[in-house]
Amino acid sequence: MPSQIVLQEKAGEVEEIKKWLVAYKSIGVASLQKVRATQLQELKKSLQGQVNLRVMKNTLMKLAIENLDREDLKKLEPYLDGSNILLFTNLNPFKLALMLEKGKVKTTAKSGDIAAMDVVVPQGNTGQPPGPIISQLNGVGLPTRIESGSVWVAKDTLVVRKGEAINERLASVLSKLGIKAVEAGLSMRAAYDEGLMVLEEQLRVDVEATRKSLLESQSDAFALALGLAYPSADTIESLLQVAHQKATALSVSAGIVTKDTIADLIRRANAEMASLNNAVEQAKPKA
Repeated sequence: MPSQIVLQEKAGEVEEIKKWLVAYKSIGVASLQKVRATQLQELKKSLQGQVNLRVMKNTLMKLAIENLDREDLKKLEPYLDGSNILLFTNLNPFKLALMLEKGKVKTTAKSGDIAAMDVVVPQGNTGQPPGPIISQLNGVGLPTRIESGSVWVAKDTLVVRKGEAINERLASVLSKLGIKAVEAGLSMRAAYDEGLMVLEEQLRVDVEATRKSLLESQSDAFALALGLAYPSADTIESLLQVAHQKATALSVSAGIVTKDTIADLIRRANAEMASLNNAVEQAKPKA
């Protein structure tokens, strides 16, 4: 009897998952490793109404996909391993990935963790009295000195680069120094978006670099359009200004009097008169 109840519960879960798979345009798969329960609860609150976060067994998710007989959804199956959380949403997957990145927090590293950034231990007082700490600091490449009864780091020192593993000795030193070298939070492994699979490396968007690239491309395109005299909503005002400047310059050169050229023509005539007067003065015989 209990086994029958379990089977019914699982069947009910599969039916619920099938509804979510049909109702949402995008499904994200994120790893639950190193994610704290409190973080997950906060994330659920911040994404409420935009993202449906569900922790479920990979087998149930695969079964729901099989029951729907949707070949496109089967693209998710290679990523349904390990400890995951599924994110059902109608948001753009890149926007969702950025939201998850913003939800990450820095935390103390443990042995085997991957550095989230280049970790530089700054020069200064460690607040630690002389003793075993000196050999521990020296053991990870930190130069030290003793001053006013405390151990000091002698200079800013890079101890681990972004993406590198943090060993047990370094993790212990960073913890004692209060340096948080890793980030905890959800990271998208992959996302299904209306038939397309977007992988983890593709979801990592450098917003500032992308913005800079778009601005440079816009500037280059604008300059090219002006050079070609290509009229558009963005270029027409500048093209008219350039045309007006060229027309005015041509009118001044041809001596055509208009309200736009009269001032320049008078200035030019005055300059030519002064030049001629100077030439006459120079040509007069000296007494």
